[in-house]
Amino acid sequence: MRRRISHSARTAMFAPLDQTGRAETVARRLVDAITLGLLGDAEQLPSETELASQFGVSTVTVREALMALRQQGLVETRRGRSGGSFVRAPQDAEGGWWRERLRAVTLSDLRDVGDQYVAIAGAAARLAAERSSAEDVERLYLAADDLRTATGTEASRAERHFHLEVAAAAQSPRLTHQEVQLQGELGALLWLPAGHDGAQSAALDEHRAITAAIEKADGDLARRLTEEHILDAIDRLAELHLGLMES
Repeated sequence: MRRRISHSARTAMFAPLDQTGRAETVARRLVDAITLGLLGDAEQLPSETELASQFGVSTVTVREALMALRQQGLVETRRGRSGGSFVRAPQDAEGGWWRERLRAVTLSDLRDVGDQYVAIAGAAARLAAERSSAEDVERLYLAADDLRTATGTEASRAERHFHLEVAAAAQSPRLTHQEVQLQGELGALLWLPAGHDGAQSAALDEHRAITAAIEKADGDLARRLTEEHILDAIDRLAELHLGLMES
């Protein structure tokens, strides 16, 4: 399922790096763009020169980053006149990949990153209620409805995409960058597939309620609903973490 990605979200992903760019940082940004669905499967990436200009780094740095993505199987490079670098989006896969990653972090780390995420996402929702356009609101409803038919990894991406669009609707590049960064740290775990239809249906209702508050320009309500939505997800993740540590 190809996401309806806003121009603001894509622009934030390819904004210049805040510090001197390293290949690992560029690679991480591109991985986030792929896993968030900002770059679709088989989509051709900009040339190395264009990427270097967008990120504000050297072409050598971009080349090293693309090499890392090829090793991860996320990018395929083709030669010839119609060649270039093309995205190979990861396929949905069942399994326990998340267990090892969740074991590698402490409960304190989860709470700390979670607290920061609540603050950033809540502020973004409040500002979105003040600044969003009718087009932004329509895009948020569409992003919310992606959860209706999504399954497995697609449901996780739909969650992450919705919150990225809220940040983009806030019209704050810094908040959008922080949303992207925090999703890179925690998003894949925080928005693990719910595992049953009831939880996913509840998440859909919560997304639509947040969007309705933004549409009504009720910033306090939009912020509160967003914070509650994320806190519930953090609590579920903490319970999973404790269960893994006890097993």
